[in-house]
Amino acid sequence: MSDEFTAPMKRAYERALAYRQKSADLPPRPTASLEQLRAAFDVGLPEQGRDGEEIIEALANGAEQGLIGITSPHFFGWVMGASHPVGTAAEFLTAAWGQNAGIYQTSPAAAVAEEVAAKWLLELLDLPRESSIGFSTGATMASFICLSAARTDVLRNTGWDLEQEGLMGAPDVKVFLSEEAHATIHSGLRYLGFGERQKISIAADGQCRMNVDDLANKLSAHDGPKIIITQAGQINSGAFDDFVEISRLAKLHGAWHHVDGAFGLWVRSVPGKAHYCAGVDLADSWSVDGHKWLQVPYDSGFAIVKNAAAHMRAMDTSASYIAASPEDGRNASQLGPELSRRARGFAVWATIQALGRKGIAEMVARHCQCATHLANKLSAEPGIQILNDVVINQLAVSFGEPDEAAAVRDDYARQVVAEIRAENASFVGGALWRGRQMMRVSVISRTTDIAAIDQLAASIVRAWRKVKS
Repeated sequence: MSDEFTAPMKRAYERALAYRQKSADLPPRPTASLEQLRAAFDVGLPEQGRDGEEIIEALANGAEQGLIGITSPHFFGWVMGASHPVGTAAEFLTAAWGQNAGIYQTSPAAAVAEEVAAKWLLELLDLPRESSIGFSTGATMASFICLSAARTDVLRNTGWDLEQEGLMGAPDVKVFLSEEAHATIHSGLRYLGFGERQKISIAADGQCRMNVDDLANKLSAHDGPKIIITQAGQINSGAFDDFVEISRLAKLHGAWHHVDGAFGLWVRSVPGKAHYCAGVDLADSWSVDGHKWLQVPYDSGFAIVKNAAAHMRAMDTSASYIAASPEDGRNASQLGPELSRRARGFAVWATIQALGRKGIAEMVARHCQCATHLANKLSAEPGIQILNDVVINQLAVSFGEPDEAAAVRDDYARQVVAEIRAENASFVGGALWRGRQMMRVSVISRTTDIAAIDQLAASIVRAWRKVKS
């Protein structure tokens, strides 16, 4: 058993170390085509098991040519963290330990690691300390968990017992969310049985912030149970909703207030940026990613609910063979929809220890400074406009002159993104800004610094000049 385990683990370690040591110098886009990747992996179903070390070598050889440079300082395509080395090492251990972290009894160590990491998260994000936290795959499932608690609680407040009565015939719950809400919020609502008829779209301003007056008017126009969903860090602009006023409206109307804080909530850890989230602690629940600004390896998210009892009512899984003991600690199956699941807390615990409060604050502040630096450099180039107020790490960039046709400017943006990707020194993405095509830059990799930003700025300017000519 020892030899069977040692050789493949050692080879995996060697290949992983070699990859991370060179990742900053690798092209951020894959070098292999779809056909080449299929050929590398589709080697046939073996009749007999193969040698473990040989399998790891073949896996690494096949995969590395098809990897995206998410761990690189030159990755700006989406809001994705770079998997901190210490967190990654903790994931190696987690896999080796082979724990099922569904309940305390199946892994006491995993339960306590999550318990302690959850306490630290509430301190870092400065959220109500009585809140409960479910460790999820990411912000999508974190929002699903929080909104499940919200649905159960607002129905309970009307006298409807969802567990006993189900959804059929339940009071109609209205969900108030921005017209600029993230797609994953809509997915989570769909999973919970909410259709378009239950959604009340709230207008957003030019920076994608929810219009508070429109929210107030529409809340007053509807009776019955209500859920309000706001954003801490809009995906394109990085903007923050007015949490103080919206929380006041939520209280006035007896609504549950949920905050989608996938990455923006981390500004709470930076003294100079925390004011953007003023009043966010007045909400009822928050969803946030660990694998974004905290740099925990994939997958990692946190469903944070102020009312722990409401959280558990929505999520608890019970069975005679998993009956809790008085000596038990935290049972994760009370805080999320999974009974069999990875021990996510070990990597979170290790990453927080590696960065520390000051390290997290420094990283978030540095990324915000990098975004401002890039905006200043690009704004100096004729024909490039920054569409958003750069408040944190997000840039929305358009190309062309204001008097040019919208279709022409949209095409410029597509071509610039294509040119940068073809150059393959930095990775950027395209997106829509209020119906218009633009280039989005997300500064989120742990190792990104001003030098990487200068390289990106040069690539963007070079691509734009080529397209324009």
